[in-house]
Amino acid sequence: MFRRIWTLPHGDRLWGAITVVGVVGVAFFVDLAPKVEAEFFFSEDDPQLQASLALDETYPSPPQIILRAEGTAGSSAASSPAYRDRIEALTGALAAVDGITAVYSITTDNPSRSPLWSRLLLTPDSTATNLIARTDGADTELLLPRVEAVIDQFSAPDFAIVASGVPVIVELIRRSLLHDLVVFSLAAFVMFGLLGMAIYRNVRIVVGTLTACVLACLATLTAIQVLGISIGLLTANIITIVFVLTLSHTVFLAANWRAALGTDADPVSAAVALTREGSFWAMLTTLFGFLSLLVASARPLRELGIAGAIGAVTAIVVAYAVFPAFLAHAQPRGGGADGRATASPLPLPRRPILLAPLVVLILVAGSGLFRLNTDPGLLTYFAPGGPVRPGLEAIDRDGGSSTLKIAVRDAEGAPIHDPAVYDRMWEFQQALEADPAVGVVISPAVLLAHARTQPLASFLPYSALLDILETPLLDRVALSFVTEDRAEGLFFLRMREGVQEDSRGAVIERVVGYATEAGLDTPRIGGLYDLQRQLGSLIRQSLRIGLLGLLLLFIGVAAVVSRAARMTALMVTWLAGIPLVVLGVFGHLGLAVDIITSPAANVALAMGVDSMIHLIVRARTLSLSTGGAMAGQALAQARDELARPILTATGIICLGFGIFVLSDFPPTQRFGIAVMLGTATAAVIALIGLPLSAGVQRRS
Repeated sequence: MFRRIWTLPHGDRLWGAITVVGVVGVAFFVDLAPKVEAEFFFSEDDPQLQASLALDETYPSPPQIILRAEGTAGSSAASSPAYRDRIEALTGALAAVDGITAVYSITTDNPSRSPLWSRLLLTPDSTATNLIARTDGADTELLLPRVEAVIDQFSAPDFAIVASGVPVIVELIRRSLLHDLVVFSLAAFVMFGLLGMAIYRNVRIVVGTLTACVLACLATLTAIQVLGISIGLLTANIITIVFVLTLSHTVFLAANWRAALGTDADPVSAAVALTREGSFWAMLTTLFGFLSLLVASARPLRELGIAGAIGAVTAIVVAYAVFPAFLAHAQPRGGGADGRATASPLPLPRRPILLAPLVVLILVAGSGLFRLNTDPGLLTYFAPGGPVRPGLEAIDRDGGSSTLKIAVRDAEGAPIHDPAVYDRMWEFQQALEADPAVGVVISPAVLLAHARTQPLASFLPYSALLDILETPLLDRVALSFVTEDRAEGLFFLRMREGVQEDSRGAVIERVVGYATEAGLDTPRIGGLYDLQRQLGSLIRQSLRIGLLGLLLLFIGVAAVVSRAARMTALMVTWLAGIPLVVLGVFGHLGLAVDIITSPAANVALAMGVDSMIHLIVRARTLSLSTGGAMAGQALAQARDELARPILTATGIICLGFGIFVLSDFPPTQRFGIAVMLGTATAAVIALIGLPLSAGVQRRS
């Protein structure tokens, strides 16, 4: 069927028209706006998220935005009339913003006599205070620009304002993803167009390549939209991924087309026949690579797994349906008189002695696995020195930037308002506030101490104070910290992400230990900090299971492709070096492996094996043509013939994912670096490690 398409008189023009229609259709009917939610790490049915949501249901509290307003250095903010006037005006302007229900500042509440407001509004820096803006849960995409307009209105050289809080962090991540989606898509199109002209010097081939890549991206976006998968943390990169996957197929098709020019065979048919088996197995391994992400519990990983699997299939189908139609009408340029490539074999190493340093290099790089950080801080999602990070760091230093919620009960079953339990909660409170990883702590003990500051309140029992705190006059604040039966209370912590700790798990274990020492049980824990702790465990689990599963699957693929037990063993052994290098180098360099970076090892392994598969298929074909089994000589000849397309494909993949390094979103940068590193490692293994080791094995 495909051959009928590429032999049509104007098949290339047909695909061009279809592409234009597809671009218009996707622009109007496919939602490309990234979706990022407060619980963007997990699906609603994940047990980790369910536990945290259950805690939120018990202690309902609307999302809050924390604003830090810093005055002139050397003066006390709280006692400066000019500073207080500015805070009062800022408080009023924020309160008028649609989506904000209340604003608390030093001009609405007195922190000097309240243990509650002193913790929330004052900072260790005497020149700065906080404002707490309570929201109604409105769409952050609409809310944050309104808040930023107020910040811009009041900001001045002697009055610096920064904002943090879950709504702010979520919206800033969404903006970074949208920026990358637009910039990377345009950059990929322009860069690969220019690169194609430099490589092929043929406009029709370049147009055909870009047409195939764009159509594959459009088809993938449409398919994931139909399946209900939105553009999110990881799927924001799917356009570049599919673009590069399609390019990989066209590179080998174009190389084999040029090799077939001047022969008796139809060059397009010959190129397809020579390339399709390698492309199929390369597609299958890439498909396996993305499907391996489905074992993860984290929603973004599963969504990328589905989207990537669709993209892998779409890339090969579109590449073979579209690109040959342009090759059929292309006029060969370069090479000899008939257009065939005449370049001599590349000067690749041929001495087996080079195997030893290559193996040592891989093992040294792999030793970094023991230092791999899969539990990075929330601040690592923003670039140091960028427009966002300094403000978040200031708020983090003052009182923490990531929430941790701990439900407590008295170990002996006494109610929260019991004086003895009150004393135990204060013991827990003081232990928490002395911990360097813990910032602001709000608890029933703090609320009751605050209530004690009211007139005549010191004569009332704690149970009566809780009754007052549950009234609408005080916004029913007690219901956010104490259950109706008074059997359980909530400690709300803002954790400092900038503090160096072994892991979030170690911090939470230490914090729970404080509660135990105070005579309190901790039946439930939740919040963003705990979700990230569990996410780190899920990332480690995904890396172990996913990569091991991939290698096991590749045993079957290698056996079918090579049809030789020894070659299968060699292929899989060398393939194991790709994730070793990627993850090991990240460990040595101290680069975080977060939810966005973690699938890069799977993707790099799945895409990196492509070069090896094309090499083995060509070597097997050469061996069959001479009537012998695959030998080191056939593999060496295949390497000479495919070295240029392998290096071209590797360069294209590295350039494609190198675009990610230009992102202002560090996780996307790290994702690109990981795939580039894995792809380059795979090329070295395919062109040096595998052929040389096969030759040694054959001679032995």
